[in-house]
Amino acid sequence: VELVEFGGGLVQPGGSLQLSCRTSGFRLDVYSIGWFRQGPGKEREMVSCINAGDDSPYYADSAKDRFTVSRGNRRNIVNLQMNGLKAEDTALYYCATGGTVTHGRPCASATLYDYNYWGQGTQVTVSS
Repeated sequence: VELVEFGGGLVQPGGSLQLSCRTSGFRLDVYSIGWFRQGPGKEREMVSCINAGDDSPYYADSAKDRFTVSRGNRRNIVNLQMNGLKAEDTALYYCATGGTVTHGRPCASATLYDYNYWGQGTQVTVSS
């Protein structure tokens, strides 16, 4: 199993970025994908997830109405479109899969401890 995040960078407040998670070694129709972030001095938190099978999304309150998670045109890619970025969105962003977050279990019910495969992260910095 391999997860590789890319697309991070430096953006001004109000700007947009699209993060992508390239996956391999497992079935996306079996395992959901979670997006997490960890800001400076903060705990890792879930931002969004997309459910295996029906691709239904979930968003944390911090991401609602600003972020959109989706499958890419290539089915092994999961994207996180982030609009209206704020300074507090500055963090290292990770995608995760595996563990007990499988088809039939709403990914919104999972915590970071339920995932057992993680990417290396991509840095997002929101600053003027």
